[in-house]
Amino acid sequence: MRRLFAICVLMFAPPGQAWAADSADQQARAMFAADWQWRMQNNPEFATTVGDNRYDATLSDTTLAASRAATAHERTMLEQARAIERERLTGQTQLSYDLFVEQKERALKAAAFYPYRLQPLTAQDGIHLTFPRLVAQMPFATEADYRNYLSRIDALPAHVDGLIEQMREALRSGWSTPKPALRALPAMLRQLRESLAAGTLSLPFRAIPGAIAKPVRDELAAAGPAALRTRAAPALQKLEDFVRIEYLPAARDTIAASSLPGGADYYQFAIADNTGTDMSAAAIHKLGLKEVARIGAEMRMAIARTGFRGTFRQFAAFANSDPRLFYSTPEQLLARYRKLVARASAGLPRLFETRPAEPLGVKAAQEAGADFQGAAYYEAAVDGQPAALVINTARLATRALWETETLALHEGVPGHHLQVARAHELAELPEFRRFGWYPAFGEGWALYAESLGPELGFFAEPFSAFGHLNADLLRAARLVADTGIHALGWSRQQAIDYLAATTANPASDNEIEVDRYIAAPGHALAYKIGQLRIKALRDKAQAALGPKFDLRRFHGAVLDNGALPLTILEQQVERWIRASAREGVAMPKTAPAG
Repeated sequence: MRRLFAICVLMFAPPGQAWAADSADQQARAMFAADWQWRMQNNPEFATTVGDNRYDATLSDTTLAASRAATAHERTMLEQARAIERERLTGQTQLSYDLFVEQKERALKAAAFYPYRLQPLTAQDGIHLTFPRLVAQMPFATEADYRNYLSRIDALPAHVDGLIEQMREALRSGWSTPKPALRALPAMLRQLRESLAAGTLSLPFRAIPGAIAKPVRDELAAAGPAALRTRAAPALQKLEDFVRIEYLPAARDTIAASSLPGGADYYQFAIADNTGTDMSAAAIHKLGLKEVARIGAEMRMAIARTGFRGTFRQFAAFANSDPRLFYSTPEQLLARYRKLVARASAGLPRLFETRPAEPLGVKAAQEAGADFQGAAYYEAAVDGQPAALVINTARLATRALWETETLALHEGVPGHHLQVARAHELAELPEFRRFGWYPAFGEGWALYAESLGPELGFFAEPFSAFGHLNADLLRAARLVADTGIHALGWSRQQAIDYLAATTANPASDNEIEVDRYIAAPGHALAYKIGQLRIKALRDKAQAALGPKFDLRRFHGAVLDNGALPLTILEQQVERWIRASAREGVAMPKTAPAG
């Protein structure tokens, strides 16, 4: 109760007023906790995904007024942070403070370009994908859990109305979503609506636990489908009609971020936001071309080892069509991924001193929208539900066996799962760091984790080695295509043609890839930029420490402070290098910031 009172005092105290009785560390920690509580309450979907089920009965407020209120909150929290004397903070609290201030400053900078959510709905992201995933992460053990879900369904119409309000404002202000990122959306919304009775959203009502009294089970079994039919279906129909009739026809035909109001500056902000660097679009484009040439040369050697005789394009056609390189059933594909996760997990002690206790499962992706999504993704654990490597079993003819080892390493271990689960276990850190995310760190780590495959016994087979290089080549090609689209005037077809000429990806995947770049400017840059920075830090540590270098401890230096912006990661690793050189031992698991 005393801690809660302190949090409330900080939340409502005028900026600049601090408690004389509390230390700077106490003030900062209370501020972090107050801001986290605000975030849980105002983003209940995120709260569910991190295991805070207090707000499972609600959905976030998507109105323009709520967006403005969120910006005002960020400004208030930044003012309160600046009222705390940073020099008086110690250890991890000082590092947390720096991250907190950086996040608030970045949020306010984004709001200065456009004060609302840039693209609340695209074929690649939105309620048609996130709501079924959210339901899959909700607990369904008690009557209260089911009442929460019924209330959440009741909240859908207002949530949809807010999305429509945001998209109308985007049309008015010139910040609408490009047409290519929207074309598949009406069909995806319709698919979700038409699957309400038999799909993911109704599943909890078809499997009500026996621990709930039978009269209540019977009531819930009737109330759930009725709520989906009378509340969810009309809301989804309204959204589909709006997108198809009003939004899509009026959405912008241009695809470049640079075509937005203040677009060139906005794209530079998107680059910095996603990569954590101050690199220019031109520099990233040049780096991408260099990486494409380097990896392409290695890839041609890998193709030669398969025994194939022919051109690169002929091999790509063969690799994407020969039935021997594909499974015929989803069960076979899922079984392969389970074996790969087990193999990688068994080898982790050779590369990591500390491995997270959270288990990792493998499961099939939801059917809704699967045809327009990638091959796999990672789903973090929530209370009572383990983390999962989620495999898209749609379009099996595009799920080549040669990509499976790389995807298992990237999305599973030692990629996203090891990094995210390790951060969850850092109980001494504030929640915003334990559940934090920086694209260049998270995606960069996962791409770096792919390169650990040989040290875990992967990529020994020539086709898997080719698949690994093709995945790395795609990330390099993203540097070229993303900057080409958003800074250099490339057309959508030009970007698709570039990926087709450069990588061995299936043609349908290249279209999905390019539409992702169009929908989320700069995000595709995070992978390769982050990977190269982490690799450079490893090379620097090896050169500096020589025989004292310990790869397991280096990985700890990268991961044991949670997710970090690349500039701060570099500072932390350099501190670890200096301490290791001086003492011959690694830094503590969570290194202080000074």
